Amino acid sequence: MNTTDIEPSELLGVYLNDHLMGACGGVELARRIARTFGEPDERSVLEELAAEIEQDRQSLIDAMTRLDVPRHSAKMAAGWLGEKIGRLKPNGSLVHRTALTPVVELEAMHLGVEGKEAGWRVLRELARRDPRLEPIDFDRLIDRATHQKQILDGLRRQAAMTAFG
Repeated sequence: MNTTDIEPSELLGVYLNDHLMGACGGVELARRIARTFGEPDERSVLEELAAEIEQDRQSLIDAMTRLDVPRHSAKMAAGWLGEKIGRLKPNGSLVHRTALTPVVELEAMHLGVEGKEAGWRVLRELARRDPRLEPIDFDRLIDRATHQKQILDGLRRQAAMTAFG
């Protein structure tokens, strides 16, 4: 199929469902990191971050609903499953956590939040043309993603120094 044969609304549906797939995996990863990360203070910060990421996923679902974009349950399941498969990554041990595990997990979270922020920026531009999106505060979501990246980057650098001495 030639890409010119695909309607913009179909492309938007694919785009948003891809972001939803990432959000589903991101929520699972954030929850797991919050359960397994080092000190209680850090876990508390990560639990709050996981709750925010869940809220962000719900904001994406809200945007999709407002735009009449159907959710593809297969992609949501793929995001969930992808997070589970991602646990089998090379970190020096196939089945056990090592000092490298939190570094890799926090980097993956950072990349996911980066993608989420990019998606919010696209939706903010679309909201300028589509009144159905006006009630969603994309500036707030973008600011929150920026803050989430700062938190993740600080924790990642700290985990790297612990892992690599």
